[in-house]
Amino acid sequence: MPTLVFCSKVEKGQKEETVAKKKITELTSDLITDFLNANGYELYNVEYKKEGCDWFLRVYIDKEEGYIGTEDCEKVSRFLSKKLDDEGILENGYYLEVSSPGMDRELITDEHYKKYTGHFVDVSLYRAIDEEKNFRAMLKDVKEDSIVFEKDGGKEIEIHKDQIAKTRLAVII
Repeated sequence: MPTLVFCSKVEKGQKEETVAKKKITELTSDLITDFLNANGYELYNVEYKKEGCDWFLRVYIDKEEGYIGTEDCEKVSRFLSKKLDDEGILENGYYLEVSSPGMDRELITDEHYKKYTGHFVDVSLYRAIDEEKNFRAMLKDVKEDSIVFEKDGGKEIEIHKDQIAKTRLAVII
């Protein structure tokens, strides 16, 4: 299922970026969290990336019940765009994208892993373990430095977080 995206380009002066990427994502999170909570949304993730010659500020939102729709993304985008302009955080032009994380959402934080414990996930590793670099398994447990998965046949495998390139919720039809 495709992820819904509401995208708008914001033109700014061509000054050199003075705020670090990490700081921009943190400031964006701070600016939007109260608005999201008041409107029944939750912040899933924020990314600030350069692709080619363009900068993208991507905000992924979710809600406890139901699905994120185009209207939800547009509402959040309009609020955030105004807040970012008012605060003057971003000096260069950028594209603002607000979307749902999708059904096959990437698990990024420990909170994401904990929320989806008991669900099937698709895991990609940096290096193969037992000759597998990609596999599907049930997410069993989240530990301080590792994630426990249950593979076919009930075999549990514990993998250090640094070895995991990406984990996504599996879409099973």
